[in-house]
Amino acid sequence: MRALHPGLGPDFIKLWSATAIANLGDGVALVAGPLLIASLTPDPAAVAGAAFAQQVPWLLFALISGAWADRLDRRRLVVTVDLIRAAALGLLVVCVICSAVSIWLVYGVVFVLGTCETLADTASSAFVPALVPAERLPVANAWLGATFTVINQFAAKPLGGWLFVVAAAAPFGLQAAAFVVAAGLIHLLPAASPSPSPAPPASSPAASPPPASCDSTSPSSASESPASLPPASSSSASGSVGLRDRQSLRSEIVEGVRWLWAHRLLRTLAVAMACGNLVYCAAFATFVLYARDRLGLGSVGYGTLLTAFAVGGLLGSVLAPRLIRTVGAAVLLRAGLLVEVALHATLAATTTPVVAAVMIVVFGVHTMVWGTVAWTLRQRAVPSSLYGRVTGAYSLLDLGGAALGSLAGGALAQTFGLIPVFWGAAVAMGVVVVLTWRPLGRATVELREADPS
Repeated sequence: MRALHPGLGPDFIKLWSATAIANLGDGVALVAGPLLIASLTPDPAAVAGAAFAQQVPWLLFALISGAWADRLDRRRLVVTVDLIRAAALGLLVVCVICSAVSIWLVYGVVFVLGTCETLADTASSAFVPALVPAERLPVANAWLGATFTVINQFAAKPLGGWLFVVAAAAPFGLQAAAFVVAAGLIHLLPAASPSPSPAPPASSPAASPPPASCDSTSPSSASESPASLPPASSSSASGSVGLRDRQSLRSEIVEGVRWLWAHRLLRTLAVAMACGNLVYCAAFATFVLYARDRLGLGSVGYGTLLTAFAVGGLLGSVLAPRLIRTVGAAVLLRAGLLVEVALHATLAATTTPVVAAVMIVVFGVHTMVWGTVAWTLRQRAVPSSLYGRVTGAYSLLDLGGAALGSLAGGALAQTFGLIPVFWGAAVAMGVVVVLTWRPLGRATVELREADPS
């Protein structure tokens, strides 16, 4: 096994194993969950409501979860929420077996799962930079991305459908067991308490606050340091555990938000992805209708088209480390936004399934490459003591945009039609490209500056 992870170490293998097992459970439930809800109600709004119930905790709790991830031992936090998720799923399994399940119970369980996810994902995202040398972060992130694609997107989905046919409770029982096993593996990792980071030296560029007029699109902010921090009055707490312990939860959250907003590149990435996820989820909320009415695909064709996302994601996870080394992060990020424009425009223009599938594969490559670059930049740039709060603020924009897009997509398609929504998404992403082009130019330099090797 170590040969598969050169230079990543045995602790990363434990983390990878836990991630793989959890992805299996999540992927199985991703298929079985809608099947269970559809067996309870034919109402499309009720079915969509379950997806929103799992997404909305990111809007409600992302910032709070980030603050707790910086206060607590992250390993113990992940283990605890994994066991809570297993218990919630166990309740669902018992109710399904006893024919006592209701749509409101499902809503409650998925809301608990989504809330726990905000804590687990925020805390566990700090494990990789703690376990892996900085120069190996792109490889580690790409490997985790490939694991998600292969297990969650390929292997787990047919297994989830088959298990639901065999016994409706079985896929949820498997997911509960997966969380228990994952918790056991995470428990074997070294303690992951956030460590305070010293303030940068006075001579360091990072010690200077960003210009007051700085924003993600302003040309005047081009001289901003890649690691710019808020003024000393808001960041000094990260250098003293005692002082930060006396801070209120609100002030700790504000500290993380201000750090993210003061870092021009990470702020740009977060805002770009918020916009990207908003328009993407709005356009793809009715993708099954698009595949049927625009491309003329049946159920099998629709399922085959969905696998194109996974094919692209797997290819992207293989290519990402090499592309980061040879092409550079700035080129990859800029090209990725152009791919998003091309995706929406192509789907709006074409009626040919093969053309749509090829474009989706290209988009899948982009999502994995972009994710690897963004993860690595955040892991290298953000101090350990602030990592949870900065990640929480980042996730609020990133996944909050997805939740709002999913909520709005159906209404937009009903009002304007399927194709105009894709055209609108293409135009919106074109605006994002123009506004973020210059700030993204710093990505290659910052990634190299943050690499101690």
